Amino acid sequence: MGGQSAAGKGDMRTVIFDLDGTLADTSGDLIAAANTCFRQMGLGDVLVPQSDAGIALRGGKTMLRRGLERHARFDADVVERYYPVLLEAYAGAIDVHTVLYPGAMQAVRALRDAGYGVGICTNKPEALAELLLTRLGVREQFASMVGADTLPVRKPDPEPLREAARRAGGDPAHCVLIGDSDTDRNTAAAAGVPSVLVTFGPSGADMAALKPEALLHHFDDLPAIVSELIG
Repeated sequence: MGGQSAAGKGDMRTVIFDLDGTLADTSGDLIAAANTCFRQMGLGDVLVPQSDAGIALRGGKTMLRRGLERHARFDADVVERYYPVLLEAYAGAIDVHTVLYPGAMQAVRALRDAGYGVGICTNKPEALAELLLTRLGVREQFASMVGADTLPVRKPDPEPLREAARRAGGDPAHCVLIGDSDTDRNTAAAAGVPSVLVTFGPSGADMAALKPEALLHHFDDLPAIVSELIG
């Protein structure tokens, strides 16, 4: 029913995905880039992939800040100075450890086949998001891609979500955001649309407390959840 409803409306429904921690586990490559910076500082490999994945998915500056705090060396100027170094290191090895979550692309294709527009709204810089999706061989599956620097504002401001919906051919009032954080929850709430938070990422156990409109335990369940939420 979801496909008929979505395709039958003049205002196309859209499903917009966050990227890091939602569609793909990017933490390994992000941590490797941060550790490149820490090694240059003489601190060695500060972050550990197995235990620091949640930190990684909060962004590059958070990784630098948290790593420096562990050595009691936090300095905002150091974070700003090394952030471009981190981005360069990450761009050079962006898909070494990164993997798409099981069933992610099958769900995306099922949604497209059902008539939904599908796009991405991420706080990863646009060029890096484009590079990663291309390297993973899935960029063409998404009708839109709005990154952290695509617009003057970023999530949790609602405008990037709305723009991702528009660029995917949809009405921003009839979309749903699939994410993995309070940022995604707050973005959807600010836009007045539902959010679905995944429970299989590093912070999955914390998602229920954010009270999204739905929790996603496996991508196999996503088409039915979307149909329930936006028709």
